[in-house]
Amino acid sequence: MVDSQVSELAPQVSPYQVVRFHAIRRWSIVAWVYSGLLFVATIMLGTFVVAFMASLKDDPLEQPFKFNFAQVQPQNWVAAWKLGDAGNQAPFFGGFAPGAEVNFTVTYAAEAGEEIQVPKIELPRRRPGTGMAAAVMTDYAADYATVNAPQLIAQNEDIILTDSSGEVKKGTSKTWSFTIKYNREGPVIASLPLSITVPREQVLIDSTLAPTKIERRGRIAMWDNIVPGVIGYVFKSYVRVYSESVSLETGKSLFMSWTINSLFIAIGKVILTLFFACTAGYALARLKFTGARAIFAFMLFSMMIPAQVTFISNYLIFKELGMLNTPWAVITAVIAAGQVLIMKQFFESIPKELEEAAIVDGISHIMILWKVFMPLAKPAILSVTILGFQGAWNDFFWPLIVINSPTDAFTLPVGLLSLRNAYGVAGDWNLILAGAFLSTLPVLIVFIIFQRYFISNDISSAVKG
Repeated sequence: MVDSQVSELAPQVSPYQVVRFHAIRRWSIVAWVYSGLLFVATIMLGTFVVAFMASLKDDPLEQPFKFNFAQVQPQNWVAAWKLGDAGNQAPFFGGFAPGAEVNFTVTYAAEAGEEIQVPKIELPRRRPGTGMAAAVMTDYAADYATVNAPQLIAQNEDIILTDSSGEVKKGTSKTWSFTIKYNREGPVIASLPLSITVPREQVLIDSTLAPTKIERRGRIAMWDNIVPGVIGYVFKSYVRVYSESVSLETGKSLFMSWTINSLFIAIGKVILTLFFACTAGYALARLKFTGARAIFAFMLFSMMIPAQVTFISNYLIFKELGMLNTPWAVITAVIAAGQVLIMKQFFESIPKELEEAAIVDGISHIMILWKVFMPLAKPAILSVTILGFQGAWNDFFWPLIVINSPTDAFTLPVGLLSLRNAYGVAGDWNLILAGAFLSTLPVLIVFIIFQRYFISNDISSAVKG
C-alpha cells in the first residue's frame, strides 16, 4: 500500500526528457573540453606574443615586462621614417649616405632654480651589435660625419616634473637642435650611433627618436642608430639577424645561407618521404605477397627505436660513402615508417571497386597508384607533406653530427645554436629571439597554405552513380 502511494507521488519522466538530459550532458562535456583547449591555447598564444614583443624591445629582459615601449609607439615610427629618408633616402631601412643632413632635437629639463647646461654631442665609434658583424666592420659613421654645435630653439619656464619617488616638482626645460652631416665621399653606412652627455641634474624628457638606453643614472643618453628607417627601427632585431650574422671568410649572410640549406634539405626529404610512403603504403595495403605481415610488423617495431640509437652506425656509413658535410647526408637519412602507416591506412579505405575497374581496363599497378590512388589520397599526402616538412625543418641532432663545417653549410636549427654562442654571452637575447621566430615562419606558411585540404575527401564522390 505504501509503495503504491510512493509510486503515485514520484514524478513521471518522459522519454523525451531522458533524451534531452543526455543531449545536454553531452554538450556540456563538449563545452568543458572546448573551454579547456581554448584556455591552453590562450596561454600558449600569450607566451608566443610576449616572446615576439620581447624580440622587438631594446631590452628583452626588462622587469617588469611592459607592452608599451618605444618600438610600438606611432610617433617613433614617423620619426624613424623621416630620419631614414634624411640619412639615405631610404625610409624603410635607413642608413647614412654621402650628402646626408640629419636634423635631431632633444629636450632636457631640470628642477626650478637649476641651470640647464648645453648637452655634449658625440658620435661614437661603436660597432653594430656584439657578434659576427662587429668582427668584419671597417667603416664607422664617426669617420665621415660632422655635427654642429647644439642650437637652443625653445624653452619652457613652467613644467611639472616627477622624480623616482613620485614627488611632483616644478621645473624648466630647454630644447636644442643640431645637424649631423655626411660632407665628403665615402660608403653608405648602415647605422649612425649617437651619445649625449649632460649633468646629473638634467633629465631627458623628449627627443626626435626615443633613446636606445640611458646610462650612468641619466647622464648619458645613447642611440644605436638615429637613421634606422621604420622597418629598421621596429624590426631591428630581425634586420640584424640577416645583416650581422655574416661569414668571416666570405662576408655573406649566414642566416640566409642557413635558411636556404634548410629549405633545400626539407624539400628533398619530403620528396623522398612521399615516394617511400606512397609506394610502400600501396604495396602493404593492396598487394598480396609473401612476408607482407612480417614487413609491416617490422616497420611498426622500427617506430619504437629512438633515432639516436642508430646515429653511430649511420654516421660510419655516410663517412665511408664520403657524404659528410654535404646536404645529401641529411636528405637521404629518411625514416618514413610513420608516414608509410598513414598512407597504408588511407589506401585501405579506398573502395576496391575503383581498383578493380582499373585492372579490368588493363592498367598496371604503378599507373593505378599514380592515376587512381594518388588523386584520391590528397588529404593524406598533404598531411605527410606537412609532417615531413616540419620534421626535416626542425631536425637538429643529425645535421649537427654530419655537417660541422663550413659554417655557411649549417642548417637553420644548427645555425641558431651558433647564434646563441655568439650573442648569448653578451646578453643580446632579442636577436636570438628574432632568429627563432624567423625559423618558425616556413612551417606556419606551409600549414596555412595546405590546412584547408585536410577536410576535403573526394572518395565518396568518386564512387557515386
